[in-house]
Amino acid sequence: MTQPTARPTVLAVIPARGGSKGVPAKNLAQVGGVPLVVRAVRACLASAEVTDVVVTTDAPAVAEAARAAAEALGEAARLHCVQRPEAIAGDTATSEAAVLHAMDDYETAYDRSVDVVLLVQCTSPFVAREDIDGVAAAVAREGADTAVTVAPFHGFLWRDGSAVEDHNYGVNHDKSVRPRRQDRPEDLLETGAAYAMDAAGFRTHRHRFFGHVALVRTDPARVLEIDDPHDLARARALAPLLDVAPLPTRDDIDAVVLDFDGTQTDDRVLIDADGRETVAVHRGDGLGIAALRKAGVPLLILSTEQNPVVAARAHKLRVPVLHGIDRKDLALKQWCDEQSIAPERVLYVGNDVNDLPCFALAGWPVAVASAHDSVRAAARAVTTTPGGSGAIREIAAWLLGPSLTTTPTK
Repeated sequence: MTQPTARPTVLAVIPARGGSKGVPAKNLAQVGGVPLVVRAVRACLASAEVTDVVVTTDAPAVAEAARAAAEALGEAARLHCVQRPEAIAGDTATSEAAVLHAMDDYETAYDRSVDVVLLVQCTSPFVAREDIDGVAAAVAREGADTAVTVAPFHGFLWRDGSAVEDHNYGVNHDKSVRPRRQDRPEDLLETGAAYAMDAAGFRTHRHRFFGHVALVRTDPARVLEIDDPHDLARARALAPLLDVAPLPTRDDIDAVVLDFDGTQTDDRVLIDADGRETVAVHRGDGLGIAALRKAGVPLLILSTEQNPVVAARAHKLRVPVLHGIDRKDLALKQWCDEQSIAPERVLYVGNDVNDLPCFALAGWPVAVASAHDSVRAAARAVTTTPGGSGAIREIAAWLLGPSLTTTPTK
């Protein structure tokens, strides 16, 4: 009788130094409201091919973030953090050195040989489970020695030769010939996101490419490496379009806390000749809030604005209100303590920078579509509807289901 083949040990290694010249504390920078190291950990743990994940870092805060991410997914046993020695933690240290050290540490600690080792880069924020599955399977099951993620590339490359011959020239083309894209050989761009290597071969060659290299194609729209603040800004702008972010359900939250201006309004204020201020609200938001209240969801309106219109709107909605608050995060923490609600079970809706401290406290920070860029970047979910145009109703539909997706009769 044929014995079943033992599953190979596939170890995903995520190098995540604490320092960076281009972007300080880069691996903890948030894209789509999630630190880069956590994005990489989630993708690796979601892979059907990966058996264990190692984060190699010299920074305790990075290790803490990685462990918390694994615990939240119920995968703490598969996540291991390795203290990277100072000798291989500087700007000149290679990724290969970090991976070799992580392999040694893992094999010693768990008395288990690694068959296939992956290098997964935090700096590629849109690396997907499919990318990791692809490179791992190419080596573990399809006979490749190494594998790398690539994407189709159709650009004409030039090189500046002025320093040598004062002659600039085409790298992947003859500058005197401009063939159509369909008439040119296809070029493939190395994305920098994920690599896989046969572990024994990697130990021998000490480099990520040797033997037969498998090319694993990925979506070119997701190809982005973060090396400087401009790259980080681009990633944050793209995250709402590229991330398939899960939306919260009623099972995920115990309370909803709402900012007022710019969230329940369109952030405009009308002032009459006597200096009285008025704002416009959306009836759909009122319906959504009423549905949440009827469903027994604890609600609070929390605002820095002292205008009595905030209290008047809260009274009409029959929702408790705290307004004229300077430190909204402290007020939110105190309210949670008084209500015996864990902050990580709170959905907080905001739109501007004064909401960011509350975003850091709440488990489900949500930005309306019209929110400031920094708020959208820090959010765990973003509505498709702007503030004052039904965004709260949209959130209520996430929590209570499709009965709230139809437009109310005016």
